[in-house]
Amino acid sequence: MWPTHWPAVARDIAETLDAAIVAGRASDASALTEATEELAALPAEQVGAVLAGVVRELLETLHPDGLTGEDVQDVLSRCARAAALWFPVVDVDSLVTVLTGALGVADVEENPRKPERAVEAAILVIADLLSAAEVPADGYVRRALDEIARAETVEMP
Repeated sequence: MWPTHWPAVARDIAETLDAAIVAGRASDASALTEATEELAALPAEQVGAVLAGVVRELLETLHPDGLTGEDVQDVLSRCARAAALWFPVVDVDSLVTVLTGALGVADVEENPRKPERAVEAAILVIADLLSAAEVPADGYVRRALDEIARAETVEMP
C-alpha cells in the first residue's frame, strides 16, 4: 500500500499510523493504545511532523475558506465528547496542544505536561476530522510523508 521507494522508517510510520487511525475510527481503546505505543517507539520528530501535517491538511479540507477560533473550538468539543465515550483517558489539554501545534500556534515540546498523551490526542483528532470530512486517511498520510521527504532533500542555501 505504501510506496516501496520510501525508507523503512517512513513505511513503519505510515503502517503504524494507519493502524492507530483504524483503531481510533473504530473506537477500539486497546488497539489505539497499542498503536500509539508503537508510534512512540519511532522517531518522535518525524512522527510529530506527520501527525501535524495530517491534522493541518484535514483542517484545510474541512475549512477551505479559513479557520476561525470557533471552528477550532467545535473540533475540540466534538472530538473530546466523542472520545470520552470509549477512551476514558482522553486528555483535553493534549487535544488543545495537538490542534494549536498543527496550526503553528504552539509547540508540543513547549507543553510538556503530558507528552505521552500527545500521540493519542493527535490520533483522536485525526479520526474525528476524517469522520467529519468523510475521507480516507491514506492520501493524507502519504502527502504528509512526501512533504517531509521533500523538505529533507531540499538543500539549504
